[in-house]
Amino acid sequence: MELDPKTRRWTLSRLPPGTEILAVEELRGGWSSLVRGLHTSDGDYVLRSMTRPELAERAHDMLTRETLVLRMLESAGFPAPRTLGTDLSGDQCGWPSLLMTRLPGRVEIGDDGAAGTRALALARRLAAIHRLRPPSPLPEYVPWAWPGEIKYPGHTVHAELWRRAEDLITRNPPRYPGRFLHRDFHPGNVLFDDTGALTGVIDWTESSYGPADLDVAHCATMLALLHGDALSDAFVDAYRAAGGQLATDRATHLYWRLLDALSFAPDAPNAGEAWRGLGRHDLTPDVLARALERHLGYLIRTFG
Repeated sequence: MELDPKTRRWTLSRLPPGTEILAVEELRGGWSSLVRGLHTSDGDYVLRSMTRPELAERAHDMLTRETLVLRMLESAGFPAPRTLGTDLSGDQCGWPSLLMTRLPGRVEIGDDGAAGTRALALARRLAAIHRLRPPSPLPEYVPWAWPGEIKYPGHTVHAELWRRAEDLITRNPPRYPGRFLHRDFHPGNVLFDDTGALTGVIDWTESSYGPADLDVAHCATMLALLHGDALSDAFVDAYRAAGGQLATDRATHLYWRLLDALSFAPDAPNAGEAWRGLGRHDLTPDVLARALERHLGYLIRTFG
C-alpha cells in the first residue's frame, strides 16, 4: 500500500525533518474511516482518513472533536494517541484526515479464554474515562436508535419482542448525571499487548457529554454479540466494582441498554464487517442478527 504523492508530502511535513516513510499498511477493524499505519524511520504513526460518503458532512466535526480530546488526554497523561496534524478540508490528503502517533498493542476480539480478563480491563478503563473532566464543553450525546425508525430483521418470528423493545425506549430519556463519554467504547477500540495488558484507547471521534450508562451499554452490547450475555453482564458488574456510577433502577438501566442494542438492528452489519476483517469469520450477518435478537430478549426478561 502506498500514499499518493500529495498525501505523502503533507504527512512528511508534520513529521521530524529527514523522516522517511518506509511502509504503509491498512489497519483493520475500523468502520468509519480508512486507517493507515505508517512505519517510518522515526517510528510508527497512524493516518485516519474519513472516506465514507455518508460521513462527509460530519467529518470536520468528528476530527476537530477528536483532536480536542486527544490533546486533553495527553495533558492528563491518559494512554491515547498524540495528534500531529489535521487536514480538515481534505485538500491535502483527498479526504479529511488526522495524523497521530501509534500506540503499542493490537485489537483483541477472539472468543478465547482471555475474553473475560479483557472484559474486566475494559470495565476498569471505562470507569477511569468517566472520571475525566474535559477543559472544554463537548456536544451532548446523540442516540443511534430512534423509535419509529427501528429496522426489524425480515426473517424474525419474534416481531412482538422487537415491538416491546421499541416501546420501552419510546419515551423521554431518563434524567442522568452527565459524564465525559468516549461514546464508541468497545473491544474494537481498545488495544492490548502480548501480555494481555491494556495499552490504550483509540477512536475518540464521537466523544460527547451524556450518561455513563450509555457508554457502558454500548460496550455491553458489543460483548454480548462477540461473547454472549454472561460476559456482557460481567463487564457491567466490573464497571460498578471499579467505581463506575450507573442508574440504580431497573427501568432506567433497561432504557439505556435497549437504546444501544436497537441501534444495531437488524443484523449489526457495521460491527460484523470490522470483526470479520479481524478474523471472526464466524460472525456472519445472520449469526449476529440471531445474537442481537437473543440479547434483546435477555435484557427484557432480566430488567423489564
